[in-house]
Amino acid sequence: MTQANLAHPDAPGLDELVPSRYALKVGDIDVRVISDGVLPISPTTLATNAAPADLKAWLQDMYLPLESINWPLNVSVVRSGGRTILVDSGLGTEFPGFPRAGQLAARLDAAGIDPASVTDVVLTHLHMDHIGGLLVEGLRGRLRKDLRVHLASAEAEFWEAPDFSRTDMPDPVPDVLRTTASRFLDLYRGQLRPFEQEYEVAPGVLIRRTGGHTPGHSIIRLESGGDRLTFAGDAIFQCGDRKPDWHNGFDHDPEESSRIRTRLLTEMAASGEQLMASHLPFPSVCHVADAGSGTFRFVPAVWDY
Repeated sequence: MTQANLAHPDAPGLDELVPSRYALKVGDIDVRVISDGVLPISPTTLATNAAPADLKAWLQDMYLPLESINWPLNVSVVRSGGRTILVDSGLGTEFPGFPRAGQLAARLDAAGIDPASVTDVVLTHLHMDHIGGLLVEGLRGRLRKDLRVHLASAEAEFWEAPDFSRTDMPDPVPDVLRTTASRFLDLYRGQLRPFEQEYEVAPGVLIRRTGGHTPGHSIIRLESGGDRLTFAGDAIFQCGDRKPDWHNGFDHDPEESSRIRTRLLTEMAASGEQLMASHLPFPSVCHVADAGSGTFRFVPAVWDY
């Protein structure tokens, strides 16, 4: 008996003791948050411009280890207007050094979501932990031939000749990012639906380019029946509420990323809408409160079960 099937010993291994999916409604829009697992990273990646003592204090306040932390990988499936939209796809299984990530295919099955039902994919950006799942043959081979893949034109253009001069990533990450994005573009080029600034994929499902984290980084805003939710991708990280000015090592424009993060958090604190993000602790659904002095506070949603 394993942890994967302890909850239901007679189940075929798809039911997990630790939940990997969460359902919510935004008006008439159905949303499923799916965990692709966790990715170990160095804490310094979250705060390349922070004083070591400040980073250590934040980690201790959050009860996080000082040497390596687990970076959550959240994906979502959105249903609106007869369309089923996959937002990002996790890391995939081509990176053996990260055995706890790349769980999307199995967890879609566990959630009862047939990949063949997905009509559209929306990509916040082309980093490997957001596109890798679409490169896994076990998932890619089950997708529709007429699948539409939406991303900002600026994102596709950037990865033709990426410039990492302002990032602070460990070797060999830049080369892996470059080759993974290149392979993705080669495989899916005929299915790409690039947009310039924003595009409505389905009723109440709007993609909007922010830039910052990557030149074409985008967020997804859901709105229906007076309810709103923003999937912020990599615009907001776990330290982003208390330290919105900290730079992430993967940011291609660190200063612009900080400005975008502060603007988004300010908007969400004022509107009361819900927030989801790729690397906030699963299921990442929360509200944003203004904590004063240019800082914020994540208020986790109360699970509805």
